[in-house]
Amino acid sequence: MNGAAVLVTGGSSGLGAAVVTAVAKAGGRPYVLDRQPPADGVEWVECDLADTRAAEAATRQVVERAGGLTGLVTAAGMDVPGRLADVPGETWDRIVAINLLGTAAVVRAALPALEATHGTVVTVASTLGVKAVSDATAYCAAKFGVVGFTRALAAETAG
Repeated sequence: MNGAAVLVTGGSSGLGAAVVTAVAKAGGRPYVLDRQPPADGVEWVECDLADTRAAEAATRQVVERAGGLTGLVTAAGMDVPGRLADVPGETWDRIVAINLLGTAAVVRAALPALEATHGTVVTVASTLGVKAVSDATAYCAAKFGVVGFTRALAAETAG
């Protein structure tokens, strides 16, 4: 990766942390947006991705700090399974905000820097982005949205 700067949302745990480790091992410079600090030595900006304007500002801060951006991996996500009637509205909204709206906000803010470097965007969805199941209405809605967003973005940025 030759020192390439890669932003990873949700890079403090789970899949995001694994991506951060892989980027560093490949010679890249990982940067993280998350509510919790990532592994020691990884640069990060604290951000609640449910606040889309804050997510845009934090992304621009990372781009400035990194001196550009070559890659973006949107690995942040959350779910609280339950029947639609049993999941509080605030929780349902937060699931959609983090998984879908936060993804779009970060990509929107990073896109100019990525276009300048011919960089790459990797969005993380789920099998529940193509297959609906019970007790996951918010998560399915958000991940179906991520799949559609990613396909539309690919068409928009083709070439």
